[in-house]
Amino acid sequence: MKLKAALLASVLALTTMPALAQTAMPDPLDDRSVKRLDKMEKVVRELRAIVFQGRDTGKPVVVQAAETDAQISALSDQLKDLEQTLTRLNGQNETLTHDLDVARRANDSEKARADALDQRLAALEKRLADQEAAAAAAVAAPPAAPAAPVAAANDPAAAFKSARQLLLDGDYGGAEQAFAGYVATYPDSAKAPEARYWLGETQFVREAYGDAAGNYLGAVRGWPQTSWAPDAVLKLSRSLVALKKPADACKTLDELAKRYPKAPAAVTSKAATTRAQAKCAA
Repeated sequence: MKLKAALLASVLALTTMPALAQTAMPDPLDDRSVKRLDKMEKVVRELRAIVFQGRDTGKPVVVQAAETDAQISALSDQLKDLEQTLTRLNGQNETLTHDLDVARRANDSEKARADALDQRLAALEKRLADQEAAAAAAVAAPPAAPAAPVAAANDPAAAFKSARQLLLDGDYGGAEQAFAGYVATYPDSAKAPEARYWLGETQFVREAYGDAAGNYLGAVRGWPQTSWAPDAVLKLSRSLVALKKPADACKTLDELAKRYPKAPAAVTSKAATTRAQAKCAA
């Protein structure tokens, strides 16, 4: 009760202030004083409300402290922190969006490359399938009948001439068959060694070096003194080099120089090149 009486006395005393305030002040209030006065009046009104509440209700009065400048400052700081956090999150979101766009473009590029590779692979598979089908058809087709020399059974000269003409015409396959038929039919004829030489030429052209070497060797057996013999020995050595037999090739080149010292310049020049390929001793 004493507390209530004291509060009531304070309120009544403060209520008399308006009468005093009517006295003229020597100087007008500055802004700061006005704010302080407003704040004091607010406190007085709150105190009056508290006193009347306690008097009228008889219940304990709960006084709640008004918000202070420190609380306002704290709320302002929290607001600033929230704004900074929001700014940071926006920046992170923009970064993630940019990274996502980059990843999406990279994925689109890889997909385009994969599609291009699939198309190339499909094209290659188709070409391979076509080639396999063509090869199967060639195997299934009956072999062409070998070009028999004209009057081969009765005229060796005509048979040789026919085979030679095929070679001059560029029909190496037909020439090979014709010369092989001549050698098989007329193994003891005077033209048989030369037929072997030309047969070796058709095989050398298609890189059948094993068969070519055998026919060149048969052609030069006895070291004939003919215009084609030096070239046959040279081609024999070149076939041996291709067959990875450099020692035999070097021996053949030695015989070439020994047996045909007057070989054409084209033959000796190629022989020197072949000797270097075979790494023959000087």
